Order: sequence, then C-alpha cells, then structure tokens
Amino acid sequence: MSKHPTIRIEIAQEAARLMYDEDVKQYLDAKRLAAKRLFGKSGQQNLRYNPKDLPSNGEIQAALKALILLYEGEDHFHRLYLMRKTALKIMQQLSPFNPRLIGSVSTGHIREGSDIDLHVFTDDLETLLRHLDNLGWQYDLDEVAIKQGNKVQLYTHVYFFLEYPIELSVYDTLEIRVTQRSSTDGKPIKRLKPKALIALIEAEHPELVMQHDS
Repeated sequence: MSKHPTIRIEIAQEAARLMYDEDVKQYLDAKRLAAKRLFGKSGQQNLRYNPKDLPSNGEIQAALKALILLYEGEDHFHRLYLMRKTALKIMQQLSPFNPRLIGSVSTGHIREGSDIDLHVFTDDLETLLRHLDNLGWQYDLDEVAIKQGNKVQLYTHVYFFLEYPIELSVYDTLEIRVTQRSSTDGKPIKRLKPKALIALIEAEHPELVMQHDS
C-alpha cells in the first residue's frame, strides 16, 4: 500500500477537475496529467507517487459525478433527460442502421460539453451517408484507429449537431454481435436499443416525462 493514502484520492479529484474544467477526454490522460501537476516538477516536492497510487477509471468517474452534482445540481438531470430524448429521436430516424446508445448519455454521467454517442451498423457507408443527406443533416467524417489485440482497425466516425453534439461510430453489420468492453471498468459496454432507452427515460425521469408530455 502507498505510504500516502490520500494521494490516490487527490489524483482522482484533480483528474475529475481536468475532465470537467479543461475537457480532457480520456481517463488515462486525465490521471497522468493530474499526477504530473500534483506531484511532478511543478507540484509538491515532498510527496512521491508510484503507478499503484494512480486511481482506477471508476474512481475518477465517481469523483467526476460528484463534481458535476456539486456544480450543476438539478440542471444536470434536466439536461440528461433532454439529451436522452434527443438521442431517442435520432435513433428512430436512423432505424435502418440498428442504432445503439452508449456512453455518458446512457449511463447518466454527462457533463458540460458531453455528446451523444451512438453505434450504427452497415456494410455500405455510402448508404448511411445518403440517408443522412436525405435527412438534411450536415456532418463531418473522420477515421479513428482502434487497437484490437495485435491489430489496428480503422472505423469511420460521423459528427454532426442536432441540439447537442452527436457522434456516430460506424461498424459492419456483423459487429452488432460483438461485445465491447469499457475502458472505465472493463465491463461489457451497454448498448441500448430504442425500446430500452424509452424504458430508461420512463424509469429515471417520470416527473419530466409527465411535465413534457402534458
């Protein structure tokens, strides 16, 4: 165990602040930068840390959630509801591509600047792009490299804005059967179908559902 048990907590809290205030995207980047700022050359010289002092992604996520609730309070839950409703609308419009909701809008761990992350599945990218064109959505494309074992696979990502930033990760049709794991806790990523998202909205936002539907 570390001689300084507070180091792990301090790094988690600073990493959460970096993700919230400075829009650091990845947990690994946040924890390394937090450790450098707190205990590096420009940080506290009287304390040292080693890799086992670094918090887990789950610990940072918990610290980030606490920070969001502290800063945003009830506004957080209202924005989460609106983002989930927007995600549902988009999924319904992308139904030919079997959309699945993942990420912070699914888990509820959104923060200022969070986007809506969707997986879509097609063996023909052009068919998807024509569909987006017919909907009148303006978008940008990028290729993202994902390491899978010893291989690096390129995946197309589509970015656009409809009330909130949207990111579509495009996969081959058969990959809908592949279970992906979270970088946060190593557990399988939950990919919500539209029906599951409707159930989630009704379960977690009953008062807002009644308010907006009345």
